[in-house]
Amino acid sequence: MAGAIVRALLASGLLSMSTSGWAQAGFTGPALQVAQAERAFARSMADRDHAAFTGWLSEQAVFFGGAAVLRGKAAVAAGWKPYFDGPKPPFSWEPDQVEVLADGTLAHSSGPVRDGEGRLIARFNSVWRQESPGVWRIVFDKGSPLSDAERKSANP
Repeated sequence: MAGAIVRALLASGLLSMSTSGWAQAGFTGPALQVAQAERAFARSMADRDHAAFTGWLSEQAVFFGGAAVLRGKAAVAAGWKPYFDGPKPPFSWEPDQVEVLADGTLAHSSGPVRDGEGRLIARFNSVWRQESPGVWRIVFDKGSPLSDAERKSANP
């Protein structure tokens, strides 16, 4: 769940970045596709669109959150539904790192997670699978605490 929190927090402040902005940030080719998928996934939280969120989940999705592990698209969708209640997202996220296997089948994305007030609170780590040409879905998601350096820079 921390991975989701991280994603939602970043989405609220960074969704306006253009595709050319992503290319300038170093994302090209398949990495750009994954970055765009991650941004759209985060936008579903910002837009309060649970159906769109669910559409990004692989049938075999596994989301780690605290002591619980949610297994399968239906379980993840149900477990995340409370985050979509209310008019304001509780967190946002956006990738700052994306790596894709040479064969283009799997990718890892990572980035900051911000709370509803925009404060950096965690990092998300996600694994995406290309399920058909150009169609990326998330298969693993797990948040992690901030490093000491990130914590210091976030809270000077």
